[in-house]
Amino acid sequence: MGNRRTALRLSTATVFLALALGLNSPAAAALRPLKAAPPTPILQWTDCGGGLQCATAQVPLDYEEPLGQTISLALIRQPALDVAHRLGSLFVNPGGPGGSGVDVVRAFSQFFPLELQARFDIVGFDPRGVGQSTPVQCFASAQDEFAFLASLPAFPVTRAEEAAFINSFAQFDASCAARNRNLLAHISTANADRDMDLLRQAVGDRQLTYLGLSYGTYLGASYANLFPDRVRALVLDGVIEPVEWATGRGSESARLPFSTRLRSDAGAFKTLNAFLDLCDQAGPARCPFATISDGTNAQAGDAREKFDALMARMLEQPVVFSTPFGPITITYADAVSLTLGSLYDPAFWPALGGALQELWLASGGTEVQSLQYQLAHVPGAQPYPNSFDAFAAIICADTDNPRSPSAWPRAAHQADDRAPYFGSPWTYASMPCAQWQVSDSGRYTGPWNRPTANPILVVGNLFDPATRYESAVSLSHLLARARLLTLDGWGHTAFLKSACIDNAMVRYLVDGQLPPSGTVCTPDVMPFGLSSPLQIAARAQPIAGRPTSPRIPWQQ
Repeated sequence: MGNRRTALRLSTATVFLALALGLNSPAAAALRPLKAAPPTPILQWTDCGGGLQCATAQVPLDYEEPLGQTISLALIRQPALDVAHRLGSLFVNPGGPGGSGVDVVRAFSQFFPLELQARFDIVGFDPRGVGQSTPVQCFASAQDEFAFLASLPAFPVTRAEEAAFINSFAQFDASCAARNRNLLAHISTANADRDMDLLRQAVGDRQLTYLGLSYGTYLGASYANLFPDRVRALVLDGVIEPVEWATGRGSESARLPFSTRLRSDAGAFKTLNAFLDLCDQAGPARCPFATISDGTNAQAGDAREKFDALMARMLEQPVVFSTPFGPITITYADAVSLTLGSLYDPAFWPALGGALQELWLASGGTEVQSLQYQLAHVPGAQPYPNSFDAFAAIICADTDNPRSPSAWPRAAHQADDRAPYFGSPWTYASMPCAQWQVSDSGRYTGPWNRPTANPILVVGNLFDPATRYESAVSLSHLLARARLLTLDGWGHTAFLKSACIDNAMVRYLVDGQLPPSGTVCTPDVMPFGLSSPLQIAARAQPIAGRPTSPRIPWQQ
């Protein structure tokens, strides 16, 4: 739902809450006192290259049996650069679910704002089921998983593809259950939160300091409500709306998969339209898909109409490219998926404009010599890449979904009507849950408004193709103590896209200082190298200055 810039202490009120919910409900189960306190892991940090240190923690598989079987969690940290002024540890989760915190810290911690690197150990961990931690593995080998994924379209379009998709994921679900049933019964986000609280204790922090991106916002929001007294500072950037993720509202879960309920398709469609408008403004020299024919900005174009025409062509017939590796067929679903993935970061938008233009030419019969499309890498003898398996396991442990697989095609068609192109890919992202065979009684389904020891910073990007801005607004109201910070920009999440955003995060994480209510920041870089005088002026404002007004379409 990612980017490099890119136990439990029961109060009297909680006891009454558990009684009101019913002691057999999922929410009450999440709030039950543990039979015994799980032991705090002992971390033996060792050098693992690049100035980083690694460790492995042992945590309970089942928090109902905290002294029973354990599983392993992989950790990495970049030690604070200013030891004399170190504040503690900053835990980071990059999203997914299934994203590796270890990999992200290893690759990107040096890009974090320097003050964060100075004042905190930056700590990443692979949540249970993910990466180098005790993993979910649904296939015997990486080659078997690759063969399964390669056999599927990006998402189904025809009735035959829908039926085949449903059947393939029924087999996938059965394989996952057969190979991982014990782990799958304890793979929920709430159990990852319980792990994270043990890791907080293991590094010696009294309260948690945390940066969660994308799905990491759900991990953070549930932590805040499971352990409200242990919140020091949580930044939740690129928000998963927790009610829609977990249960939906009213009877939604009986007819809508959770990935449809989130309305990510609407965010993606809004971002696509922004891309196409800015592509035309940039012109063919910067965005080859622009419809301005003479290479200047003298004529108005309409890349939206051109995109619609391209997708209509590709629905009729795929495009086949000749390459040194043999012919490559690009289907309608491939083109939509290429577009969606590229919308995550405006840095990719010029390349997206080039790829769409090549598809346009090829679909019209012009021979194209180059295709800006990354070929899939066939795995060799590398370790098993389990991000897809972990993604499926965690989303299906966390969420309520329709009981019949036939709900997915219905929901996809309806979603495509309101958000063309992207309703289907976002709906079918949760197809593994249609016939999932294992549940996790330890999952958390709310409430989401338990008062926390300190307020939480919620961050939303107006044109986010994965976690739409409205979800950030919603979470800022759901949480008992929260402040919303807005990026008037494009792409998935806001961190490392704007000095204004990053400075606000730093002041909050270091000093506990929230940005003024209503603060809106702008990106440091415009897509396609465009420059807007209004945005340049807004960017010059200090964070404590008068905020600008966000472009919120439903308020215009």
